[in-house]
Amino acid sequence: MYIATKSIIDKDKTKVVADVIMPKFPQDFLNKIICGDAVEIMKQIPDGRVDLIITSPPYNLKNSTGNGMKDGRGGKWANAALQNGYSHHNDSMPHEEYVKWQRDCLKEMMRLIPEEGAIFYNHKWRVQDGLLQDRQDIIGSFPLRQIIIWKRKGGLNFNPGYFLPTYEVIYLIAKPKFKLAPKANAYGDVWEFTQEMRNEHPAAFPVSLIDRIISSTNSKIILDPFMGSGTTAISAINFKRDYIGIDISPEYCEMAENRIKQRQSKMTLW
Repeated sequence: MYIATKSIIDKDKTKVVADVIMPKFPQDFLNKIICGDAVEIMKQIPDGRVDLIITSPPYNLKNSTGNGMKDGRGGKWANAALQNGYSHHNDSMPHEEYVKWQRDCLKEMMRLIPEEGAIFYNHKWRVQDGLLQDRQDIIGSFPLRQIIIWKRKGGLNFNPGYFLPTYEVIYLIAKPKFKLAPKANAYGDVWEFTQEMRNEHPAAFPVSLIDRIISSTNSKIILDPFMGSGTTAISAINFKRDYIGIDISPEYCEMAENRIKQRQSKMTLW
């Protein structure tokens, strides 16, 4: 694990009181997990050097008008873990601040992919103050090519004002020359995969979902700037692609590295 830090300025803003230690591309990036801020770390990668980005950022669920996350009724999430946020992110930012943060992330992602590149950006729609929040304030102005519906099994709904939500949305944001691998266009745009339940991370991708995405492209270098427990890296290994993982949580970075080692050991045995 590469732990990245950035300079810390004293309160008078006159001097740096901590050294800057940032990773160098490509030696500190390829097939590594980097612990640090997603935007700051992505800034260290040169333009157009990542073929594909697959990620699911924190959803800002605790900043909600509903009570599902506030009273511990976390539905299918293991032990309602997200009621406390993530290990190093409370998931409760003011909405305008959250939108700016995610747009900053997407701007960096767009810079990193070439003209043949794409971003699979997974998010969740929700109802706020009685109105649908469909994330257009985040993805608006980015080159959205398609919406893929990830239909999840299970879930609970404590709000009598609308039906039980059973899906998340994967935004395919693509540069002009992006194309799918041969025959991948035969897949429909509604994918049904069961949520990942046997994972210590509170909101992990199922490996099968990421396998679908990666196998549908010819991308060689795949980035996940919110790597979490390492699922994108595991899938990249499955298809012999290079990965770059970023996460702000040392706990999740260690979790990801342990899962990667286990996967590599199994492949070696095979």
